[in-house]
Amino acid sequence: MPSTREQVIQAVATLVQSALPKASHFRNAEKQEAITTGGYVNVDDGDPGEPEVTLNPTTWIYEHQIPVEVAANATRTVTAEVRLDAMLQAIGAAVVANRTLGGLCDYVMVQAAQTEGLTADGAAVSRYALVNIVAVYGTTDPLN
Repeated sequence: MPSTREQVIQAVATLVQSALPKASHFRNAEKQEAITTGGYVNVDDGDPGEPEVTLNPTTWIYEHQIPVEVAANATRTVTAEVRLDAMLQAIGAAVVANRTLGGLCDYVMVQAAQTEGLTADGAAVSRYALVNIVAVYGTTDPLN
């Protein structure tokens, strides 16, 4: 059985995939792939950070920041900014609809997106965003 950390990351990846079913989805991709018509999404494992520890029973409580990279191209009728914004809104709505990832977490929240252009000479106009999804969860074993 996967560790609590891995279960949470997998649940975030599944949540994002359900929010953006037409996008190409990756996990821990080293380099960005070509941006498909439906967009590009990469979920990284992120950083669980320094946990708070409670005793009896000993529990490590993490605020795990899971980075999600999202990218979109412009189309003939819709700008890259508008397409990227729609993708980000879909992720936000999915998080609001499932704040505990089916009971895996105490709480899940989204931090504001950092955006930038990806356009290179001769390439389609593209926008990129980095969003941290923060999952708050506890475990009785930091490696399990």
